[in-house]
This record gives sequence, structure tokens and C-alpha cells, in this order.
Amino acid sequence: MNFEFSDEQKQLQAEARRFLEAKCPPKAVRAVLEGPQPFDRDLWKGLAEMGFLGVAIPEEHGGLGAGYLELCVIAEEMGRVLAPTPFSSSVFLATEFLLAAGSPAQKAAWLPKLASGEAIGCFALAEGNGPAIARNIKAQVSGGGLSGTKLPVADGDVADFAIVAARSAPGSDERGISLYIVDLNGPGVTREAVETIDPTRSHARLSFQNAPAEPLGAAGEGWATISHVYDRAAVLTAFEQVGGSDRALEMARDYALERMAFGRPIGSFQAVKHMLADMYVSATLARSNAYYGAWALSTGAAELPEAAATARVSATQAFQHCSKNNIQVHGGMGFTWAFDCHLFYRRSNLLALNLGPLSQWEDKLIQRLRAKNAA
Repeated sequence: MNFEFSDEQKQLQAEARRFLEAKCPPKAVRAVLEGPQPFDRDLWKGLAEMGFLGVAIPEEHGGLGAGYLELCVIAEEMGRVLAPTPFSSSVFLATEFLLAAGSPAQKAAWLPKLASGEAIGCFALAEGNGPAIARNIKAQVSGGGLSGTKLPVADGDVADFAIVAARSAPGSDERGISLYIVDLNGPGVTREAVETIDPTRSHARLSFQNAPAEPLGAAGEGWATISHVYDRAAVLTAFEQVGGSDRALEMARDYALERMAFGRPIGSFQAVKHMLADMYVSATLARSNAYYGAWALSTGAAELPEAAATARVSATQAFQHCSKNNIQVHGGMGFTWAFDCHLFYRRSNLLALNLGPLSQWEDKLIQRLRAKNAA
């Protein structure tokens, strides 16, 4: 079993790194953090022109049809630069929901627009405080109209449409949950931007009042589809987190080699060496688990559920660890607004909650391993 990327995939990664380092330096991230724009529109246009938005979309729907390994390497490079775009919402979630459950007409209508960047998609599941589980879903569809509130919705303030999880049948179990496509620019929809720890990735409150809702997939199968798509998105998000972990480690290493104290670089002190070594171990372990997830995702292996949970847990822990220790290595300067350390700390904490918190994925991993061992 070979977990290494091919020469062509490495070349794609190098091309993506050159493009993103040129188009998305830290000052571009700060421009979104400190400015009025919810995301970097010029970067989004550039990603579309490079074909990165449609890497895994079939060619008949306007994509590159390359595959998920190629998307994984793009995701890693997006994580390195903390790209302030709705990439994960539109590519990891909206696109994957359409590929997994969309009808031929729905795919033909939306996938070309997603690949070209003409349309931005998002996924609306949570409804405020509390875990985003089936029994907490109160939004419902009746007579083709959706009513309810979703909060927070990543990129809900900038998306053109949303895949919405809503109750299509009375009760509180998973069998009453279905998925719907809702035009966020249509009637019955209001949206309000909300603040999060990382303003470079915008979030919103979406309120629906009898908004037209088009079914996506079979009625009552929404929760199963969510679980399937979340496993796929978990692997892709893990690569984004691995990219952020590696860049935070590099920042800490470079500073430790440059910063002098008592006539010598601080990287020569044992305490700093141990901190950097711990960061390297966590980042390397996360990469190993992410590669396992990439293999399972790209081959459709039966191991995907456990591989996705493993990658998700490991990458979340690594990014939070590396971003926090990057601040520590920088010392008092690391806590200031002028340094870029807080940008990685913000993104690490935001990604730790995307797709559900770490504790939920730890529970999933335990349950899946138990089921595997019992089989």
C-alpha cells in the first residue's frame, strides 16, 4: 500500500503553493480580517481560473475530473496560507452533497457554476447552542416551504444557495431528516452575519419563512447522506489543518533561529527545542493519518469511516497544538496584533468546530473501532 503522492500530484501541489503564496500573503488575510469584505474575491476568481474549485467535479459538469488525491493536496496548500475564501463550504460540502445525492438535473444546474466560481454553496445544519444532532433539528419543510433558523452557517452570508438539513416528518429521530436546496437570494430567506473567533471565514444566521425548498436525495435519508459527506469532508479538512500545522511549525522554527537571547538563538535552548520537537511530532502524526484518510477517500475503501475520524481527530489536535505553541515560541511578541501568530490560532480553533467538535469525532472513532472489532 503506497501512501505517497505521485509525481504529477506533487507537481500540482508545487503549482498551487506558488500561486497561493503569490496571491494570498499574510497581508491579504489581514485585509479580510480588518476590512469590510467577507472574503477575498480576487483570490476566489483566481482559484476558479486555476481550476482548483472543480478538481473533483467530473468533466461533463465543467470540472477537471482529477480526483480526491488532487483535491487533498490543494486543501493542504489552502491551509498553509489560511485562504480567506468559502472554499471548504463550497467544495468540501456543497459540491460533495450534490455529487452524493443530487439528481442529474441538479448536478447539471449547480456543478458547472460551482466549478467556475460563479456560484458559492454552503451547508446549514446547526440551529444554535447544543450539538448538531438529529433530535435538535427543528427546521421543517411543509408543502415545499422551509421554515426555521440555522446558526451558525459557514459562509452563509456570501453563498448563493444552501444545502439545508430539515425535518420532513414528525418525530425526533434521524429518519425524519431530509436535505433541501434553497436559493439564498430567493423569497422567505433573511441572513445576518455573525461574529466568530476567525473573521476571515464569515458565518451567518439564516432564517427561513416558508422559503421554497427543492428536495435533494430521497426523503428521510438526509442524515445518512450527512454522515457520508462529513466523512469525506473530514479528510479534506484534515489536509487543510495539516497545512496550517506545518506552516505554524515553520514560523516557530524560523523565529527560534533568528531571535537572539543571551547572545545565542533561542532555538538553542532546551525548552524551545522540546517545544518544537513536540510540534513536529504532532504535525507528522496528523499527516500520516491524513494520508490514510486520503487513500480511503480516493479508493472508496470500506475503512473510510474510521480513517476519516482518525484523520479528523489527529489533525485537529495537531493544528491547535502547533498554533498555540507558535505563539509561545514567539514569546511576548507572539501575543501582539502585529505578528501573524494569532491568524493561525484563530483558524485552528474555527476548524476544530467545523463538521462538529473534536469530542464528537472522538466518540465516532471509538464507536467505529468497536464495531470493526466486533465484526
